[in-house]
Amino acid sequence: MLNIRFEKADKLKEKPDQNNLGFGKYYTDYMFVMDWFKGKGFTDPRIVPYAPIPFDPACLVLHYAQETFEGMKAYKTEDGRTLLFRPEMNARRFQTSNERLCMPQVPVDDFVQAVTELVKVEKDWVPTAPNTSLYIRPFMFAYQPKLGVHDAEHYLFMVILSPVGSYYPEGLKPVKIYVEEDMVRAVTGGTGFTKCGGNYASSILAQIEAEKKGYSQVLWLDGVHKKYIEEVGTMNVMFKIDGEIYTAPAELGKGSVLPGVTRDSMIKLLRSKGYKVHDTEEERLSIDDLLKAAKEGKLEEAFGTGTAAVISPIGVLAYKDKVFFNNEKIGPVSQMLFDTLTGIQWGRLKDEFGWTVEVK
Repeated sequence: MLNIRFEKADKLKEKPDQNNLGFGKYYTDYMFVMDWFKGKGFTDPRIVPYAPIPFDPACLVLHYAQETFEGMKAYKTEDGRTLLFRPEMNARRFQTSNERLCMPQVPVDDFVQAVTELVKVEKDWVPTAPNTSLYIRPFMFAYQPKLGVHDAEHYLFMVILSPVGSYYPEGLKPVKIYVEEDMVRAVTGGTGFTKCGGNYASSILAQIEAEKKGYSQVLWLDGVHKKYIEEVGTMNVMFKIDGEIYTAPAELGKGSVLPGVTRDSMIKLLRSKGYKVHDTEEERLSIDDLLKAAKEGKLEEAFGTGTAAVISPIGVLAYKDKVFFNNEKIGPVSQMLFDTLTGIQWGRLKDEFGWTVEVK
């Protein structure tokens, strides 16, 4: 168990208007920081006033991108409780990402404690307006000033918090997706299964090109055959075909697809409702099979899944010609998943899976 010291801020910030939070625009009064030194391990866990980090120009992360992060949320229930959603799963994924990038692994209990204690200090920052939440960003990076491609002797593990508004202030609206045929997000053997900044940086060009063509996001194909569906934008993606669900395989520690917490939760919800879910390597869905299902009238719904949006229904998919889903409206399964998962997260529905953790 961490012995976390607390450093009180001289002055607290004025809290923003809960009806105009946006995403990632505001940050709370405090942040969690913990050092790791080679030969000493993790030291000095602390909650301190939110402030800039001093960087040496030779800081390793600036040159070789040894960095990982997580994305989570805290939710305020109608009866005033503050809930986290499956924090231990984020902790395990963080460990896997760090292992791949030769970085120290934060013990699961320490990760959860750091997040919980910071949220506890900042409970007043968890917004109460409908569909708002407190976004939680744990991250780690190589802090040592040294030029040379090698693991570092000094890392920082940090957690910052940001109150965020509803992802869909005007309701769930299907998005337009463009299938990327040339660029790839990741390949097997690389870092696709990790949550590291480099994966996102390399995806920006395709995103910009898609936006120029009038689309919101990119559908990524695999990096070897360029035919198997993997992710959409920064989310996992699912398709309902002839009553069954298809999604790309994703496992901790291997593969080219991020094992999303929301993805895993959706799969468990779907199976609990009796749906057959195809999510193995042997059941990979190709873009040609997807188009064939669409032409035969068997493609019924498509949606992305992720922490920020929960569900992002796909209304149009562009690949050589356009494919339309459900008259560009959210489908019944997508709506059910959104309502059920958000109901559990905000405490409106009973948590039958034991996913929520109350911050007391």
